[in-house]
Amino acid sequence: MSELNELYQETILEHNKNPRNFRDIEDADKFADGKNPLCGDALRVYVKLDGDKVSDVAFKGSGCAISKASASMMTQTVVGKTREEAEELFDEFHKMVTGGLDVETDENHLGKLKIFAGVLEFPARVKCASLSWHTLNAALRGEEEVSTE
Repeated sequence: MSELNELYQETILEHNKNPRNFRDIEDADKFADGKNPLCGDALRVYVKLDGDKVSDVAFKGSGCAISKASASMMTQTVVGKTREEAEELFDEFHKMVTGGLDVETDENHLGKLKIFAGVLEFPARVKCASLSWHTLNAALRGEEEVSTE
């Protein structure tokens, strides 16, 4: 097993077992519910804004290890970012997991999120990895529901 695949598996397992920001935000400014009907993932993303910046973000729900790990790492990444920066990260993440961005050669701001580049090898898991991102994006746009159908 390559070093990158090993790191990918370890990261997924760690964030699945101990997800970061897995909680409600009682006074959230925005929220959205996301569903992946193909595998049953369902989550709610909460966003607290301070002006145009994401001051807090959290999620609750159930899903596979990839879905939960992606949501966990997403919440860590977008805190402190502006809406525009969060949308840019969504675009880059989505392009990465669907094959439209090569994290090794294309300029990006994904940092540790590059670990999810391996999801591309498992097409059935792309929606698992991107569900939380679609849900965050919906919340920021004021939409309260999104599905990856």
